[in-house]
Amino acid sequence: MVHAMADRMRIPCRRRGGPDDGSAVVETVVLTPILIVVLMAAVMAGRFESARLHVDTAASNAARAASLARSPAAAQAAGVAEARRSLVGAGVACPSPRVTVDTTGFRPGGVVKVSLTCRADIGDLAGMGLVPINTAITNSSEAPVDVYRQATSGSLR
Repeated sequence: MVHAMADRMRIPCRRRGGPDDGSAVVETVVLTPILIVVLMAAVMAGRFESARLHVDTAASNAARAASLARSPAAAQAAGVAEARRSLVGAGVACPSPRVTVDTTGFRPGGVVKVSLTCRADIGDLAGMGLVPINTAITNSSEAPVDVYRQATSGSLR
């Protein structure tokens, strides 16, 4: 009786043959490339968002630097220089950024506006650099000119 009960409790360790043999290998071979593509797309989306945030910060820094200048010409130069410095400091691959500094409101209590366009290269992941993805990222920012600035002879001091 004990021997008969032991035979019934025995669980087979391995099935021999059947319709599912090798299906795990096929699933792995089919799903692995799909998962790699999804992962690369997620990384590229993250890289794009990071570049966009760096361009936003560079535009903001450029507007602030321009608003601290003493003349419209100095504001133009300071805005362009700060935008480039911020992009290089952040490590954004933007070889020739287009910076526009609007100084029409450059007066005490006025506003300086900066527009920055960067063609960021984020495609070094796609196909290990075989497919270049170069996208334009544009952002604008403005900063107030100090209200207590003294203006003499048509220029700000």
